[in-house]
Amino acid sequence: MSNLLHYKGYIGTVQFSEPDAVFHGKVIGIKSMLTFEGDCVASLIKGFHDAVDEYLELCEASGKQAEKPFKGTFNVRISSDLHRKAYETALSQGKSLNSFVEECIKRAAV
Repeated sequence: MSNLLHYKGYIGTVQFSEPDAVFHGKVIGIKSMLTFEGDCVASLIKGFHDAVDEYLELCEASGKQAEKPFKGTFNVRISSDLHRKAYETALSQGKSLNSFVEECIKRAAV
């Protein structure tokens, strides 16, 4: 079971509010705040799709570049000891730290 929705490269979260008897969520991976809701699964999915489509239409109409989720760069905060060990391991394998970390993530993110 997944608590995520996918549409046009965007990802939406799924939560349920029992007091309000409504599903709701937000688009993650971008700075803009896009939210949606629905009273059943079908209307939640439609709300998510509508939020993404409206965002893309608004960006196009205003000449603004739509944010793309997951551009391929991110900062990782780790201890200085682990940073050094990772760098030394990458160096000993003839790789950049970036390619070493990418390979480790590929192995772990199945």
